[in-house]
Amino acid sequence: MDKKGQKQPVKSWFAISHNGPVCGIIRCSTGRVLMWVAGWKVSGTLPKDKKFVLVGEPHTSNWDFLLMFGAAYSLRLKVSWLGKDSIFKKPFGTIMKWLGGIPIDRKEKHDLVSRTATLFKESSKLVLVIGPSGTRSKREYWKSGFYWIAHSANIPIVCGYLDFVNKIVHVGLVFTPTGNVKKDMDQIRKFYKDIHGKHPELETAIRLKDE
Repeated sequence: MDKKGQKQPVKSWFAISHNGPVCGIIRCSTGRVLMWVAGWKVSGTLPKDKKFVLVGEPHTSNWDFLLMFGAAYSLRLKVSWLGKDSIFKKPFGTIMKWLGGIPIDRKEKHDLVSRTATLFKESSKLVLVIGPSGTRSKREYWKSGFYWIAHSANIPIVCGYLDFVNKIVHVGLVFTPTGNVKKDMDQIRKFYKDIHGKHPELETAIRLKDE
């Protein structure tokens, strides 16, 4: 009850607190059970935008993919991701697409940014998860596709991190890329400062060739 003695509505365990694509109750429950069993917590707030690029870093282990999905489903957020077309063949293709996978032809890699930006423009709601480091191995640079996709589609970049020290998946920094790559990347570097993945020695430095 509030101060006036009026009964307040009980907030549903499956309440939706964002305007993006919504996953069902089964996925939400699965995500929350997964995070609980693993001993992880989810913090932060999703933006009110219907479309955005969700950056998930640091990426140093196979657990990252599972934890990011667990966190997203916990928030009732249905996410999509890009994968090479070969993994969408039988017998697992249907499952991959059910999990939000979008097949891409690696042979047309040079056109990936424009094709993905067009996909955003044609979708009423879409959240695309991208790990800019690109692989679990250490690289010299982050891949810049996430940045230019968001810039071309004029949508926000939302940054989330996996903190293996404190077992927290956090969603925080939100901004729309300006085209000033260094200035925008400085925001990202500040957000990820002191955050480490499961294998810190495999982390890729947060920088783009475009800088």
